[in-house]
Amino acid sequence: MVLTNFEIEKVNTPNFIKGRKGKKILAIVNHITAGLMPGTLSWMQNPAAKVSAHYLVTKTGKIYQLVDEEDTAFGAGIVNKPDWILYDGTNPNFYTLSIEHEALAGEALTDIQYQATLWLHRKIISQWGMPADHNHIIGHYRLDSVNRKNDPGPQFPWDKLMTDLKDADMPGQTINIKIGDQEIEGFILKNKAYAHARALSEAMSIDIKWDGERQSIFIYPTNFTSMESDDKINIYIGSKPITGILINDKAYVPVREMAESLGRKVTWDDEGKIVTIA
Repeated sequence: MVLTNFEIEKVNTPNFIKGRKGKKILAIVNHITAGLMPGTLSWMQNPAAKVSAHYLVTKTGKIYQLVDEEDTAFGAGIVNKPDWILYDGTNPNFYTLSIEHEALAGEALTDIQYQATLWLHRKIISQWGMPADHNHIIGHYRLDSVNRKNDPGPQFPWDKLMTDLKDADMPGQTINIKIGDQEIEGFILKNKAYAHARALSEAMSIDIKWDGERQSIFIYPTNFTSMESDDKINIYIGSKPITGILINDKAYVPVREMAESLGRKVTWDDEGKIVTIA
């Protein structure tokens, strides 16, 4: 399993429309730039171009955000012989999110670029409740099969992307966890908020001990019976075990279960994607 948080750098473009004209965001439209950085980014920032995307993912894995998701980018507004079941006859820009990928025609994504766009896709589908399927994650060619038939082209990793997005054991959307005046990052997995065990314990001012042989974290006082697994850990608070997970040899714990076991109150802000521990 891979847990990588990519940073998003916001940049400005005049090429967008505020809002969505009442439309609900339904899908992601994937593109390739057919050009290289920095010219591609500069072009999407040029008002004369009248083109943009919500995101640009570079060959080095850097992610630029040009347009807020709540606003309309100029990514796929021209429709010509579409092959998309969700097309409703209106401008698709108002109900899609566009992701551009830096690549020349016929080029495949780099490994780090793929990991970045996978992370970004996970973030978006979690945020907007999109299914990970070929109706909700499409290429530009599905909207313009005449002039954009190679956008994003035959090298785009559709099968791998769909498989990885449907992998239930991979972390999803990044969230923030507030404890007093401190804030740490976590993620959503199977509708649970997880955080790095040591970061969470330090923010909560509690002592923990990791026992690698038993695949367990102990929070004192303890009274335990060990349970072992290749990718699971157990967190013992007194005699009560809580199941966590191991990702890249790092221990992650379910935030609510751990905090409530310690007598703390937990609240969830769905709009802001913030867990608060009081």
